[in-house]
Amino acid sequence: MAGNDWKDRLGVVFSTNPDFQYTTASDKEEETLPPAKQRLIVGIDRRNRGGKQVTLVTGFTGRADDLKDLAKTLKTRLGVGGSAKDGEITIQGDFRDKVTDILKQLGYNAKRGN
Repeated sequence: MAGNDWKDRLGVVFSTNPDFQYTTASDKEEETLPPAKQRLIVGIDRRNRGGKQVTLVTGFTGRADDLKDLAKTLKTRLGVGGSAKDGEITIQGDFRDKVTDILKQLGYNAKRGN
């Protein structure tokens, strides 16, 4: 019965075909590129944050777990907080130069933006 979860079929119209098999579209995550082929841009963002500055690392191509691991490495080395979601790493504060240096040490193709 685990494969017969009604929540996966919300919004599906009823079928009278007795041979109908509902299949879900499985989201395939992209394979993580090696660090040398990643093109990361390190910028700063001040919008919608109550006047606070955050460092944004964008351009990561790969799995969400690898993105979270990279974010954890950056946060640990800098000693600050942050998050990783939607293909972006958010680091609290203006650490553009330090983040760029750390990413280059790790072998990433990082560029300082704005």
